[in-house]
Amino acid sequence: MGLPEKIKQIEEEMKKTQINKHTEHHIGLLKAKLARIRAELEASTSKGGGPAFEIRKGGDATVVLIGLPSVGKSTILNRLTNARSKVAAYAFTTLTVVPGILRYNGADIQILDLPGIISGASSGRGRGRRVLSVARNADLVLLVLDVFQPGQVELLKRELHEMGIRINQKPPDVVITKSGKGGLALTTSVKLTKLSQATVKGIAEAYGLTNGSILIREDITDDQLIDVLTGNRRYASALVILNKVDLVNEQYLAVVKRQVGTDFVPISAEKGLNMDMLTERIWETLDFIRIYLKRPDGEPDFDKPLILPAGSTLRDVCKKIHPRFVEGAKYAFVSGSSVKFEGQRVSLDHVPADKDVVTIMR
Repeated sequence: MGLPEKIKQIEEEMKKTQINKHTEHHIGLLKAKLARIRAELEASTSKGGGPAFEIRKGGDATVVLIGLPSVGKSTILNRLTNARSKVAAYAFTTLTVVPGILRYNGADIQILDLPGIISGASSGRGRGRRVLSVARNADLVLLVLDVFQPGQVELLKRELHEMGIRINQKPPDVVITKSGKGGLALTTSVKLTKLSQATVKGIAEAYGLTNGSILIREDITDDQLIDVLTGNRRYASALVILNKVDLVNEQYLAVVKRQVGTDFVPISAEKGLNMDMLTERIWETLDFIRIYLKRPDGEPDFDKPLILPAGSTLRDVCKKIHPRFVEGAKYAFVSGSSVKFEGQRVSLDHVPADKDVVTIMR
């Protein structure tokens, strides 16, 4: 029996099995087996999917536009950046990845216009795997919807999920350590309500993990545990964009909001409506901080801030200046909201806030 036949067999068994407390262990093992076989099939067929799109990451973050054909991705890119992506009133206008740079608040944000995807893209239809593989390296995914087809959001989420991209999720707080002998030890710091310890060990054994330890620090599902064991999942923030809203009224938008089931940014790329709002939401979602550097004997450089993710330390600031700059750095003087007084001396482990002024001492 080939891999596709095995996948179909497991999927049919899962459909026939009622989900309840008595079957959750069996379902968990089936999910683990299915995930492993799908990974094997993907590895065996990936060479035949054509060359990947070659895109060099640039700027302080990478944002991708994902959507079905003719939803207005190219027009959005042209409005946000200096790019000139081809625009036309027919499907599949964009045949490759078109990059552009959004400059905002001192940051250079790379925006990528990807070819439209279709149902089954994660399985390779319409060059879908090549397109979605670009999204795996993105810091932010923009799900672009046509105002008259808001239900497309579920298709986009499903295709991204099947490609191993987890949007608006954090990696499960699970630590797995492998060893050569001694059996499998499970430790939990929380009460597990979504799966049993037997299911945890059963799923781990389905992945060949029979010796080592599993430390679980949050109440996870069987799908989350499978994601950890698979080891190739990508986690990215996402925003839903509803385009062409100039063609509908407020009552229609209210209905769409209930259908989409999430917050969205209503825009009209063609008319330029709410593009400033979209730019601001992109900035907020990327969650950057701006650091103004100051030499010991000079003034702060307010024209060219250093852009870093919120939560970065001053050690990260040094690395952003130059990978080897941190080697000679000793401490820093900081002015701003992260310290109690202006020019406070702090260690390189200090976490600066947005718009802090920093002097690194070597």
